Amino acid sequence: MKYSGRYKLFDINRIETFSLGSRINKVKLENLVFPEKIKSQRIEVPAQILEKVEAVAAEIVAARVQQKPVVLFTGAHLIKNGLARLIVELVKKGMFTLVAGNTATAIHDFELALIGETSEHVPNALGRGQFGMAYEFAYINSAIRVGFEKGLGLGETLGRMMTDVPFKNSIVDPLAHEDSPRDFCCTEVSIAAACYNYHIPFTVHCGIGVDVIDQHPSFDGAAKGGCSARDFLIFTNEITRFQQGGVFINVGSAVQGPEVLLKAVSMAANSGKAPREIICADFDLRVYSPEKMADECSPGYYFRDQKTVVTRVPTAFGGRGYYICGNQKLTIPLLYQKISQLYADELECS
Repeated sequence: MKYSGRYKLFDINRIETFSLGSRINKVKLENLVFPEKIKSQRIEVPAQILEKVEAVAAEIVAARVQQKPVVLFTGAHLIKNGLARLIVELVKKGMFTLVAGNTATAIHDFELALIGETSEHVPNALGRGQFGMAYEFAYINSAIRVGFEKGLGLGETLGRMMTDVPFKNSIVDPLAHEDSPRDFCCTEVSIAAACYNYHIPFTVHCGIGVDVIDQHPSFDGAAKGGCSARDFLIFTNEITRFQQGGVFINVGSAVQGPEVLLKAVSMAANSGKAPREIICADFDLRVYSPEKMADECSPGYYFRDQKTVVTRVPTAFGGRGYYICGNQKLTIPLLYQKISQLYADELECS
């Protein structure tokens, strides 16, 4: 990128890359949680957590039956924990009207779709200067640049690259090395691909300098920011549909999800389309002390997910907030089970 200021820039062309397939990855296809494996599985959680998960599942299904919006914002660990296939199935069932994540979410989704593996072993790579240096991240950066030029959002661009063969070829073919994969072999486990196929927005909310794709000579900050800005407005437009209620779920996003939600509801309210009776649920591991949410001397005051998602937003707009404290590997499969059961019951009744 061009720079005309007074300081020195790192020469990004000095970066050396290697093939994604040669990397040591911690998560492979056999590690993923597949819906058919957990349909009848008994998942043990404390009674109060079970009660909250059942309540949130009921709210989600009721919202969709009434054609109200349901938005999921997830951090990257949902994918690293092998749970993406559950989200894919819920997308297919029409349980979400928008799925969102940070760039790390999209990167792990891309890796799984491309080679069926993800979650680089960081200690193995960092000391050698190889962390995040897989060459195929150029596919993402090139796709973002094309998406920016075409006026697309970032999530839509990635989903299209995975599912639209001519579009994919126009990006991958000029870039692929001899040992680079040219086709996405596992799109069935991709959230971005599922959302694109089912016409559900997948929005990606980025920072600059916080993602491994930013380390590469192919990185274009203007394109990344521009595409993500469009995604923010797509997200905000969805929040304007909460005037008669709906459900927002935040899974493991400590900052990005809560902050994007906070700004979006403020914009919606400012434009005369405030959310009403919004149901918010936050899935995380930390202890939640609601009485500490206004205490600036308490660490809990600074947990943005608890304060914004569980407390501030639902309180401001006459809704309810749920905090589900527990391991994602238990609480998200349990949520999937409960939604699937209630959804099946609705189908029978209709």
